[in-house]
Amino acid sequence: MRFGINSFLFVSPFKTESTKLFKTFKAWGFDTVEVPVESPEHISPAKLKAAASKAGIAIGSICACMGPGRDLRGTTAEQKTAFVYIKTLINQAAEMGCPRVIGPMYSVVGKKGPVSAAQQKHEFATVVKHLKALAKHAEAKGIILCIEPLNRFETDFLNTCDQGLKLVKAIGSKNVGLHLDTFHMNIEEKDQALAIRKVGKYLTHFHACGTDRGTPGNDSLDWQPIVTALRSIKYKGDVVIESFTQDVKVIAAAAAIWRKIEPKRNDIAVKGLENLHRFFKTKKTSPKSARRSKSKA
Repeated sequence: MRFGINSFLFVSPFKTESTKLFKTFKAWGFDTVEVPVESPEHISPAKLKAAASKAGIAIGSICACMGPGRDLRGTTAEQKTAFVYIKTLINQAAEMGCPRVIGPMYSVVGKKGPVSAAQQKHEFATVVKHLKALAKHAEAKGIILCIEPLNRFETDFLNTCDQGLKLVKAIGSKNVGLHLDTFHMNIEEKDQALAIRKVGKYLTHFHACGTDRGTPGNDSLDWQPIVTALRSIKYKGDVVIESFTQDVKVIAAAAAIWRKIEPKRNDIAVKGLENLHRFFKTKKTSPKSARRSKSKA
């Protein structure tokens, strides 16, 4: 199992020059980095691949950012825009040797409201149609699509692991799995450990985040049952810290971070990683100097 960090904690948008962060992430002890690609034009896959190799860190996943205009259940134009965007991410992931494209690849984030049963059925069928086609492209490129349920305040389409499993099974591709996040599950699931066990072999990506979107382990969540559940299903994917602060203004607004969550931004990464090693009882491999890193990232 590898531990990773989502770069949203430090920068938005991520651009090719943002790869300077890779060295810091490696020094802190992370195995992988997760890169949100807000616009494909922001990055050079070849340069990201080279920078990661030089830093000795893997690009474990790239994150689909489903902003305005990208909606597989929206207008015809929005569906086309979202489809082309996700297909481009698949191509970029393959080019940089990244195995996964992750995130809520079904709808623009923030679209929510009461929807009739008939409309729900129509939207579900529309999303399945598009994701089936994207899954075929992903299969050809050797990329896994990891679909993430979000909490009710961010989408009305996919909130729970049961809904996620229904979607993944309807798509029916070996290259499509489910992506769970402790922050969203804390709102939507009765029992996170039970949800993880229910997803089982379909779990292909995992986000570790504090219940306040701060440091995993510095929150109200009981992490031991979660770790036990991940081990029980023999989960082999990455566990990625995806947390946010007020430092990155665009993301703070999007994630509703209206106050200071932690004293220091770097602590979310460094202490969060220490907590994950403690929870999973894994040996910390980061250099002793990592905690003394003065990089402001």
